[in-house]
Amino acid sequence: QVQLVESGGGLVQAGASLRLSCAGSGRTFRSYAMGWFRQAPGKEREFVARISSLGRTTMYADSVKGRFTISRDNAKNTVYLQMNSLKPEDTAVYYCAADREPISTMTASRYDYWGQGTQVTVSS
Repeated sequence: QVQLVESGGGLVQAGASLRLSCAGSGRTFRSYAMGWFRQAPGKEREFVARISSLGRTTMYADSVKGRFTISRDNAKNTVYLQMNSLKPEDTAVYYCAADREPISTMTASRYDYWGQGTQVTVSS
């Protein structure tokens, strides 16, 4: 089992940057692919980015491609989401999630463990 705790959210102006962190527990953290999702009020939870267990492959939603970067440090049991050029439409609660299956997916229901989320608010 993996427990996940996100941090790094906040209130920023459009064009600013934030880095989210997700700290995982357990010695098996490095065996999980990790994803970031977000959910805005009144909207479905949507995929943002994913990184493979060893960090060799990544994938991104089209809406964040070129602005966001996912990375991980397995020695620290932590995955990051660097968010640059933030826009008001990026405002949401951001969640990290762990997937024990190696096949890449953007489907939230395929992920096994979730953090509690961190709020990101981008003002115009």
